[in-house]
Amino acid sequence: MFGRRKKKDAADGAAGEAEQVVDGVDAEADEEGGRVRLEPAPRPDGPWDSSEVREPGEGRVDLGGLFVPGVDGMELRVEVAGDAIVAATVVLQDSAVQLQAFAAPKREGIWGEVREEIASGITQQGGIIDEVEGPLGWELRAQVPVQLPDGTGGFQVVRFVGVDGPRWFLRGVISGQGAVQPQAAGLLEQIFRDTVVVRGDGPMAPRDPIVLKLPNDAQMVPENVQQEEGSRFAGGMSRLQRGPEITEVR
Repeated sequence: MFGRRKKKDAADGAAGEAEQVVDGVDAEADEEGGRVRLEPAPRPDGPWDSSEVREPGEGRVDLGGLFVPGVDGMELRVEVAGDAIVAATVVLQDSAVQLQAFAAPKREGIWGEVREEIASGITQQGGIIDEVEGPLGWELRAQVPVQLPDGTGGFQVVRFVGVDGPRWFLRGVISGQGAVQPQAAGLLEQIFRDTVVVRGDGPMAPRDPIVLKLPNDAQMVPENVQQEEGSRFAGGMSRLQRGPEITEVR
């Protein structure tokens, strides 16, 4: 079962404003700033491109643009922008990781640039950012201002992780206990690493979201509604249903 909630615009902010250039443009440097555009770093431990995995659907949920690993006890929900599904969130107990893939230039990694944009947006809100090299590479550990249930102000700890692939970029947002306790984050990090991205061969503007789809036998569940029947999906998942609400930080 899947939960579905509307988003104002899932492509904005998280990956920044889209460049109005079709990917594949061969550009080695930024003429104005002199910035050298580095190719994506090797990914010996994933995430994977669809061309690198013989059977991407084995043990994973087929969401079209992403194949997401299935593990015991996980809940999976999708998020939409307009009529398009653009993100998937895996919830495990009191932790979660949101997965979202974007198109990227052929010979340029964009995670460094995206990190700067995310950090700038959070600090402008009064949040605190720490850029560290974690288990998944360079990431942002953020304390984001939020309104608590009693109306007072507080902070939510969130980890932003990302990996550049061949003509794609995969971003993860880890929240809950997985954002503050390393032992709670291990399985979420492994899910991120073992995700397969299906970019496709068609032209896309850099930073356009790679659109997802529901599995063929999925059933949509309205918000705040849960059903008792078990999942019909294979791959070690006991249930697929809507998890706790997780606010994406802009």
